[in-house]
Amino acid sequence: MANDILRLGKETLIYGTSTVLARLLNFCLVPFYTYYLLPVQYGMIATTFAAIALLSVVFLFGLDQSYLRFASDAADKNKVFRQCFYGVLLNGLLLGGLLYWAAPAAARVWGLGSDFTLLRLAAGILFLDVLNMIAFTKLRLQRRAWYFAGVRAFSIVVNVALNVWFLAVWRQGIHAILWANIFASLASLLLLTPVWWSELKGHNPFRFDFRLQKEMFRFAWPFVPAGLASLLVSVIDKPLLVHLAGTEQVGIYQANFKIGVFMMLIVSMFDQAWRPFFLAHAKEKNAKRIFARVLSCFTAFSAWVLLGLSFLMPDIIQSRLLGSFHLLAPQYWAGLKIIPLVLTGYFFYGLYINFMVGPVITKRTRVLMWITLLGAAASISTNLLLVPRLGILGAGWAVAVSYFVMACALFIFTQKAYGVPYEYGKLAMLAGLTLLWAGAVYWAGQYWAELPVRVLKIGLLCAYPLLAWGLVKNSLPQGDIP
Repeated sequence: MANDILRLGKETLIYGTSTVLARLLNFCLVPFYTYYLLPVQYGMIATTFAAIALLSVVFLFGLDQSYLRFASDAADKNKVFRQCFYGVLLNGLLLGGLLYWAAPAAARVWGLGSDFTLLRLAAGILFLDVLNMIAFTKLRLQRRAWYFAGVRAFSIVVNVALNVWFLAVWRQGIHAILWANIFASLASLLLLTPVWWSELKGHNPFRFDFRLQKEMFRFAWPFVPAGLASLLVSVIDKPLLVHLAGTEQVGIYQANFKIGVFMMLIVSMFDQAWRPFFLAHAKEKNAKRIFARVLSCFTAFSAWVLLGLSFLMPDIIQSRLLGSFHLLAPQYWAGLKIIPLVLTGYFFYGLYINFMVGPVITKRTRVLMWITLLGAAASISTNLLLVPRLGILGAGWAVAVSYFVMACALFIFTQKAYGVPYEYGKLAMLAGLTLLWAGAVYWAGQYWAELPVRVLKIGLLCAYPLLAWGLVKNSLPQGDIP
């Protein structure tokens, strides 16, 4: 059993490598933006990309999932690819044209004011990205991981390089950021040409199988509300903040929100390995005990990461790294207080991923849509309640509350549907230890100015894994439980 859990950790690192590299490259743009964009400009960019994230679900319409489902057992896989490709092409043209035409009105509703050009450029990004997604999905189905990762990496490098060139060298405005994304998406489409052209060449695009297309759309459409619900939790705060606190505050919020990427990387890497792991062990006699012990180990490790990032990132951001350079420009430091809340939100999301065993193993995954809608409702209501009183700190609380609500709801469902015997005593002690450490640092910073707080933080972080290991080590026996 111990070997199984250790193997899960190794697989997490293996599966997460490409994700880590991609997100770190994108994160490199955050300090760059804070030095070349005013907070109000960064706020407009963050709000635009929130719209892109939501609309991408509608543009794609779940056809990537249809391709995976229908091509896996179809006799004519080429036909399935063509149906999906032409489906997203038609959908992208119709929705992209509609967004381009309605951009002036949509920009005002979304909080972008009169700058509707941002949404028109977003329409181009969305159209190219959905075409790329079908080709990427084919690579996943064919298990051509290196091709997949290489194209993704090249696209991100192009995006980062063009952002630097357009903003730092050419001194262009915020529209250049979206143009950089368009060129990066075009680069992906060109590199993927052998993938999609080999399927389309020599075939009449007007020979359309409407019966198959209807079946594929029937399978795909439930992914749209589920995807929208999931994204609402993470992006709805931007347009709400625009209307409640102003675009400048969105820029400050978004720059500090991005620090949470380090916690999200841990969760994403775990997620990629966890799902195949628990499916592979689901039929074992002691499967539920294994899942319970994984949660204890995950909680101990991720709580340590949560404390480390919460304690140290504000100090790192305000320290000079290279000459007068800071990780975030000083004009964005007003948002440092939201970092622990965002990290806490992603910690709860990690617990949510752990509790995924219930709906997946019992094949009752529809509940996930309702739980994500519950999380979106919690996010919206908390933002509306707290942002007028606390500003961006209220939005930070909304992140933590929404993921906490989702984790609690999925925990309740999993216990009713599957009944995992989680180690509640150990989890309670880990939670108490984490809160005690956080409280000690907060108290020292507020009431004991003479104490070198950084030394205290480092000392507590060094002691935490030793104490946590003492709590969970009994969860890692050398043999299986009889």
